[in-house]
Amino acid sequence: MKLPKSVVTEEVQELVMVAPDLKISSLLKVVPPEGSNDNGEGGGGEELFVPPLNFAMVDNGIFRSGFPDTSNFPFLQTLGLRSIIYLCPEPYPEANMEFLKSNRIQLFQFGIEGCKEPFVNIPEDTIREALKVLVDVKNHPVLIHCKRGKHRTGCLVGCFRKLQRWCLSSVFDEYQRFAAAKARVSDQRFMEKFDVSNLKHLSLPSLVQIGRYPPKILRTVKKMEGSEAIF
Repeated sequence: MKLPKSVVTEEVQELVMVAPDLKISSLLKVVPPEGSNDNGEGGGGEELFVPPLNFAMVDNGIFRSGFPDTSNFPFLQTLGLRSIIYLCPEPYPEANMEFLKSNRIQLFQFGIEGCKEPFVNIPEDTIREALKVLVDVKNHPVLIHCKRGKHRTGCLVGCFRKLQRWCLSSVFDEYQRFAAAKARVSDQRFMEKFDVSNLKHLSLPSLVQIGRYPPKILRTVKKMEGSEAIF
């Protein structure tokens, strides 16, 4: 069965970025398979897309999630990924490697142990090298993931936010939204102390700043969730 060429539109990507708490399933445009009519008849019904655990958009061309499995591959195809940043030390599964190969997606692996011990240091040099890959637009669209999309992914995204000059309270709020009850003080301490001064020469992707959303996006979000839901 042939997958639709585009499911995640630019407008949907913008909405996920400025309002990450929205349910992405309500934003996806599900396209009937080839050969079906508008009601999904004649082609076995509508094509269903399942995002990976904790999937969200970080910025233009940058996504985050937990570990994708085979059920998530059709959804990932709609993103047009060029690369994946994988933050676990374990070898990438064969099925995932085949998916990357067939879709010409480059894998960047930065193995960080998923240790729960409170005094185990996160490797700063590894995060620094991952950030260099992350901000390089030649690697976009890019997906960052670890196992659950909470701690290792959260730390990398938090350090990226510091490059974007986010205040620490906003960095921690975003981290806690994904980590929830599993939030770790050690992760937040690492992000607080992480020095981005020698990375500021890197060119960052264009940003949508808080409080400066385009009017079109504001109207669409308010219409979907209610005018007082998130603003």
